[in-house]
Amino acid sequence: VQLQASGGGLVKAGDSLRLSCAASGRSFSRGALGWFRQAPGKEREFVAAISGSEGSTYYENVATGRFTISRDNAKNTVYLQMNSLRPEDTAVYYCAAPPPGTTAQAVAAMWDFMDYVGKGTQVTVSS
Repeated sequence: VQLQASGGGLVKAGDSLRLSCAASGRSFSRGALGWFRQAPGKEREFVAAISGSEGSTYYENVATGRFTISRDNAKNTVYLQMNSLRPEDTAVYYCAAPPPGTTAQAVAAMWDFMDYVGKGTQVTVSS
């Protein structure tokens, strides 16, 4: 089972990026998936999560209003649309899958208990 994050890059403040997290090896259509990020010298932080069943979402405050998480179960992929990017959004972004039955809100506190974590994708926002 693998989670592969992609879509990062170097952009300017105010630009947009869409990150993708493609899952392979099993279906994640019924499971929640989340995005976390870690900036240099800072602790890892939760960004957003989406549940597997009804597709409910949960966002950290820094993401609310600017980022949108969505999923395409047919493609076994979760997306993070990031608009109005700021230099402080610069970080390595990781997607992660928690144990079955985890709600989107619960994902925020479950980094240490993730079943799967993908390699990160670098997002750099210049001012």
